[in-house]
Amino acid sequence: MSKIEVKNIFKIFGSHPAKWIDAARNGISKDELLAKSGHTLGLRDISLSIEEGSIYVIMGLSGSGKSTLIRHFNRLIDPSAGQILVDGLDVMSLNNRDLESFRRKKMSMVFQRFGLFPHRSVLENAAYGLTVQGVGKAEREKRASEWLEQVGLAGFEKQYPHQLSGGMQQRVGLARALATDAEILLMDEAFSALDPLIRREMQDHLLALQAKLNKTIVFITHDLDEALRLGNRIAILKDGELVQEGTPEDILLNPANDYVQSFLQDVNRTKVLNASHAINPPRLTLTMRSRPAHVVDRLHAMNWEYAPVLDGKRLAGVLTMDAAQVAMRNGARDISGSVEDLATVPATAGLDEVLARLLHSDKPMAVTDDNDEFMGMLSRRKLVELVTPPPSESTESVFAPSAASVAAKAQATSDGAVVADVSPPADPLSTGDVAGAESPTAHRDADQLASTVDAGGPGSAKEGVVQRDKV
Repeated sequence: MSKIEVKNIFKIFGSHPAKWIDAARNGISKDELLAKSGHTLGLRDISLSIEEGSIYVIMGLSGSGKSTLIRHFNRLIDPSAGQILVDGLDVMSLNNRDLESFRRKKMSMVFQRFGLFPHRSVLENAAYGLTVQGVGKAEREKRASEWLEQVGLAGFEKQYPHQLSGGMQQRVGLARALATDAEILLMDEAFSALDPLIRREMQDHLLALQAKLNKTIVFITHDLDEALRLGNRIAILKDGELVQEGTPEDILLNPANDYVQSFLQDVNRTKVLNASHAINPPRLTLTMRSRPAHVVDRLHAMNWEYAPVLDGKRLAGVLTMDAAQVAMRNGARDISGSVEDLATVPATAGLDEVLARLLHSDKPMAVTDDNDEFMGMLSRRKLVELVTPPPSESTESVFAPSAASVAAKAQATSDGAVVADVSPPADPLSTGDVAGAESPTAHRDADQLASTVDAGGPGSAKEGVVQRDKV
């Protein structure tokens, strides 16, 4: 459900903005508008939908319009055209009295430069919003003290702002905003003035508080790392225009243009992406009741050496071709007694964690969700592609140096143990007990390794060791 909706907002700064709205709608550039009229284009046709209970990050360079936009939400700035809806209420329709009440009760704001009163104590600063609301002294001090404790400032109530570090002063500002119990928290570059370590500490604190409070937070920043870490969704502005909007993963994997890409150059992808981005969706899964003969036929037809086995929706393990053949020769009714353990990684695990695991294992790895239900097999090829820059056509098979430590291992076990470089043929069976398919097709490049399983020998899949042969 949308908590805040921004519809076609324009903002032109100058003495006669209405006169130039049509020109702005027709695409006049910011520089041309300034040259012709002396007016400045602040925002052009911005539309956003901010979900309740989310952290929505608006980012861009200086002059992009991000701080101008957030000040429209509580009408510190009025738009030249467009609508702002909060819980369906058109904020532009509010008279002065209603607007004052709206600002006191619906939204709170945290500023970059803290905005603390130097002559008031920490407790008095934290209680200031409640003072404006008319809350009695005993009650407001009680509530302010509780929020100071929540942000880690218990015991500092009688101190004054100049006696606190920058990070502590920002915590007072955060406590002041939270004490009013407003549903929406506006944070305008709230952590930008802090040292890096203090900044990350404040980010951690905000995420911990949000997990408990579930506020709707609009967060302004010029730092993409901060945006990717905090935001459920991110909007990127340039020269007052919306360039791209989406989830952190959308923006990281599909930048809209060179401007967005420039933000991404130094981003550590392994801290943002997780195992769910590096899976091959299941195309072949077995059940504990699958018949050995059918499984052997299926694996042989698809030229695969193993397949995951499910017990209901949960992962039971893996069945190798060798184990299936043994079960068939022994006359086993199903494969339940032949299933072996399969390494797993949760879908939420960061790629840095996944890489650490792969560096110490040659085994295939499955990805599971929060309920331990099977999502797919980890694709080591996808993993390498995600953590390295896209190669040019002339260097298609050369991995970036940053991935050199994992490339050989990743390619040696790419998506499962495979003998030949062929795409799986169409499914020849329709037995009901073998459904879907996970495709571990090998990718062969001149300088890469293919994976094989020496069935029954010392390098067999039973031992969890993949034998490597050069192509």
